[in-house]
Amino acid sequence: MRDAPDDRPLTASSLSRGAGVALWRQISETLEREISDGVHAAGARLPTEAELAERFGVNRHTVRRAMAELEEHGLIDVTQGRGTFVHLGAIAYLIGRRTRFHENMRRENRHARLELLDSAIEPAPTAVARELEIAAGVRVIRLDTRSHADGLPLSLASHYFPATRFPGLVEIFRETGSVTASFARYGIADYTRKRTRVSARLPDSREQRLLEIARTRPVMATEAINVDAEGQVVEFGLSSFASDRIQLVFEG
Repeated sequence: MRDAPDDRPLTASSLSRGAGVALWRQISETLEREISDGVHAAGARLPTEAELAERFGVNRHTVRRAMAELEEHGLIDVTQGRGTFVHLGAIAYLIGRRTRFHENMRRENRHARLELLDSAIEPAPTAVARELEIAAGVRVIRLDTRSHADGLPLSLASHYFPATRFPGLVEIFRETGSVTASFARYGIADYTRKRTRVSARLPDSREQRLLEIARTRPVMATEAINVDAEGQVVEFGLSSFASDRIQLVFEG
């Protein structure tokens, strides 16, 4: 059983120098204990490296090593340009007949944003054409997006659509910021998930950078096909989710 927490924060004078335990590890354990005890609430911004270095009387490199340990254990999220935050916990993301990003985020009371990273009209690669049920080389629209929940990157996706059916889709998506709202412009009031395939792997360099995750943090990769009311394929998507930020829940 762990001893009752000491209300006094660990300071430079509290560190046990020369006791055989590295200073960065003592700092890491102290912050982990404070997070567990609720001193730093879920989603709260932690002090800066400079502030922590001053508190503990160490250099910033020592603090950085301690923070890396906390991030490795999924206790904090380090976001470039925003700071370091206590991990909010995994978001339940429902996968069912009607999988909708914004609805999932509303259900979880999260502020959602779908960011368009890139777009193109290009010949369909063989694998994409097969999933869209069109001939290889036929033009498709590709939208590369990054989803955010409460400002934190959640997933990356490449969405593919038949170009002849959705002329002007890129401009419409820029306006709406939603695949569902964009489909509505083409008279598709409803669409359903035909298939979702899920696997796990380590992130590539692009995913590390855009999802702001460590290279040792796995991603959940999904392949998804959506169809309209007549069963025609309207979208094929490839996504990668930050595994510590989301929990995929499959509805029966």
